[in-house]
Amino acid sequence: MFKGELPLSLIALTAAAMLAQATALPDASLKVCADPANLPLSNDRGEGYENKLAEALARDLGRNVRYVFFPQRIGFVRNTLRMKDEQSQQWKCDLIMGVPEQYELTATTQPYLHSTYVLVLAPRKEFESVHAAEDLLRLSAAQLSALRIGVFSRSPGDDWLLKNSLMERAVVYSHQTGDIEETPARTIERDLIAGKIDVGILWGPIAAMLVSQHSQDHWRAVPFLPDPTIRFDYKISMGLRNGETDWKKTLDAWIAGHGSEINAILKSYKIPVVDATGHVQM
Repeated sequence: MFKGELPLSLIALTAAAMLAQATALPDASLKVCADPANLPLSNDRGEGYENKLAEALARDLGRNVRYVFFPQRIGFVRNTLRMKDEQSQQWKCDLIMGVPEQYELTATTQPYLHSTYVLVLAPRKEFESVHAAEDLLRLSAAQLSALRIGVFSRSPGDDWLLKNSLMERAVVYSHQTGDIEETPARTIERDLIAGKIDVGILWGPIAAMLVSQHSQDHWRAVPFLPDPTIRFDYKISMGLRNGETDWKKTLDAWIAGHGSEINAILKSYKIPVVDATGHVQM
């Protein structure tokens, strides 16, 4: 997933260049656009892995992290990265810690995370043989017909259920509701606990958080295997404004030189990672 770490001599030169650029900027803070309630990515208490990455980046740039919080819904980029403060006319923030690689609404760095969608399973005897999403399809017709599968509309999981004639088993959720506190994690967690669904389909980092929080309940996460017709895995980059080439070079250099630290942060959140061979490390 990562391009490897830079030689020590290059890291030293890159760090010096980054610090020189940071010192030249009028604002000594790293202004990060973030969602205040979207764990495990970020929250306003600094508990998400994007918070930890921002802290590590700011440390190496000699800055302090300053957040501009806004719910990560429609209008997030417009109201954060692309908006100026009315008084100072300075950009409100300068970086989104996580956007899809080659995101159309921002410029992007090289990716630092490669993860995939997974199934979250409640403990049931018939699930003991399920070690990848495809194994679910091998259950008997009677077992499959009894399942209730939570899925978010317009997601790879939605496509997978449709492809395998399982949409009748789907409990479909919207990605965005009127409640900004309602997240995919909270939705799936609530309905799995209540028994309204038996399986949830979630983005890997979110699933990892739920499984970790409910290890005593024996929840499990199993990955989707590569499919020639449906893309389940995505690379995640940092997002910045178009045209900020020096800033992009600084961020790319930091990502390239800190692969071990980035991986350690992601591993601490038990995030499923797609490796260079295409296998999922759970």
